[in-house]
Amino acid sequence: MKPRVTPRVAATPVEESRPVWDRFVRIFHWTVVTCVVLNYFVLEEGEWPHEWTGYLAAAFVTARIVWGFVGSRHARFADFFPTPARLRQHLRAMRAGQPEHHWGHNPMGAIMMLLLMTLVLSLGLTGWLQGTDAYFGEDWLQNLHKYLADALVISAGLHAAAAIVMGRMERTRLVKAMVTGVKERY
Repeated sequence: MKPRVTPRVAATPVEESRPVWDRFVRIFHWTVVTCVVLNYFVLEEGEWPHEWTGYLAAAFVTARIVWGFVGSRHARFADFFPTPARLRQHLRAMRAGQPEHHWGHNPMGAIMMLLLMTLVLSLGLTGWLQGTDAYFGEDWLQNLHKYLADALVISAGLHAAAAIVMGRMERTRLVKAMVTGVKERY
């Protein structure tokens, strides 16, 4: 009997790679992802683990904002802030079927990142307000908090899907880069 030979799948060769996401950015990203998943799907609303997990996420977003001014090159807002000119150029290239390569965030990714951070901070604020004497038990605030949570989870899902789609379009390993810190073009 002949030995069974399994064909090896050739790895896609890497054309170029560059360190992009520093350790803090990666820790921030995965910590906030974990906090959001726990608070939305696992932890009981109104209980202390839910509250403190939300505060942890808000604290990490606050630290990320500071890092956006003092951190490494691609972590800085100046590197990727979505100006109207950058957005127009990015969308023109996308419509032409020739997406631009960005080592850091592309302009649409930057908008999503800013939206996600705004939602996390808004959730932290509305969650904290629910525990104050002035707003305890207010239905409108509880509803706002729930709507913000739903918007965050939907936006995070769109963000993850866009990272996969854009990674294929730009021939870049975006998800792997958020784990290793190194962005690879193939």
